[in-house]
Amino acid sequence: MEQYDLIGIGIGPYNLGLATLTAEKTNLKTIFFDQNGQFAWHPGMLIEGTDLQVSFLADLVTFANPTSKYTFLNYLHEQNRLYKFFFFHKFEMPRAEYAAYLKWVVKQMPNCHFKSQVKDVIDHGDHYEVVVNHWGEQKECSYFTKHVTLGTGGTPMIPFELDDIGSEDVHHSSQYLYHKKRTVQAKHITVVGSGQSAAEIFFDLLKLQEHFDYHLFWYTRSPGFLQLDNSKLGQEVFTPDYVDYFHELPYQERTDSLELLGQLRKGIDQETLHRIHELLYHRSIENKKLPVTIQPLTEIQKVVIHGSLVKVEAKQWQKGEDVTFETEKVILATGYRPNIPDWFYQRFENNIEWEDDKRFKVDNNFKLVFKQGQREHHFYTLTNLEQSHGTGATNLGLAVDRNIQIINEIAGETVYEQQRDTIFTQFDS
Repeated sequence: MEQYDLIGIGIGPYNLGLATLTAEKTNLKTIFFDQNGQFAWHPGMLIEGTDLQVSFLADLVTFANPTSKYTFLNYLHEQNRLYKFFFFHKFEMPRAEYAAYLKWVVKQMPNCHFKSQVKDVIDHGDHYEVVVNHWGEQKECSYFTKHVTLGTGGTPMIPFELDDIGSEDVHHSSQYLYHKKRTVQAKHITVVGSGQSAAEIFFDLLKLQEHFDYHLFWYTRSPGFLQLDNSKLGQEVFTPDYVDYFHELPYQERTDSLELLGQLRKGIDQETLHRIHELLYHRSIENKKLPVTIQPLTEIQKVVIHGSLVKVEAKQWQKGEDVTFETEKVILATGYRPNIPDWFYQRFENNIEWEDDKRFKVDNNFKLVFKQGQREHHFYTLTNLEQSHGTGATNLGLAVDRNIQIINEIAGETVYEQQRDTIFTQFDS
């Protein structure tokens, strides 16, 4: 029976980074599967002119091995774009270029397979059996492995029911570009959310507004459209040192800390907010009435079809006032929730420790904690980590440190050095 050291389920930046780091400096036998037809990173949100909120150093490999041939800088070099990026004078990667970089890496990874949906994972005690439907070839196969990593990412979070409403009329921000051509033909467009995605979509539509004829609404239940805290000392929570500290806290303190870190983890970058305000200011010269409504403190509670329009029911929660209005298009920049496959619950729900009804317990090295105790064949998770690893749950730079820990544990040796004691802040005495 052929056995792998590691099988990865899902191929996004996290598992792709793991595939890359294992391919470059280990003899580990690995294979990765993704149910999609090809690699694509947030294709519906690659709005022209938008950048990631992290440095280019937060690529797939640099924090583990800056001499790797799979760094973003080497990608630029091979694409003859290094001088262009040099004069770009930014630390941040454009979203579209980050997506292109990931595709460039995928093409060099023969152990990454698409059109391959994992249908089941069976725990045999001393190994796992991973059942894969290779739908492109119309065949089903079983693969055997010592360890598994679950990297299935997130799925759009819709905070209310969308019964009988077409996806073109009300859709998640992840689908924005797919519907954009028809969206801008409407007379009323509503954006919901207070994060970077909402701001980017609002600004994109605001720039186009003079070429079309729509009123643009922007609502959020948050108290305001708040700026992301990019202060240098504040951002030191996005380091392995802080993640180690966070993981050692009791569960309740960890969940409370997520709220306290809100301004550092979620918000809109300063440049986007400034560009929105500047455009509004220039258009309002001579006190022109703008076809724009921007309103925080307002929670969207229900949307229903009302003739050819969408009726929206909301509440201004601070004053306790009901708000009702009609629009044609609603774009929900309402975030994501962990995408956990059905087979996971069927196979593992009763065998692992849970911290609450939705969050499974994860040890410091990102392994599920089984009720039966110590085991040699591990199930690692790269998703649903917010309650266990805080800032390390979705940050691209910290994903590399996570992969270092996983690789070193599986290999039984220090393949990549972990970086600790790297910041000026200390979080305990």
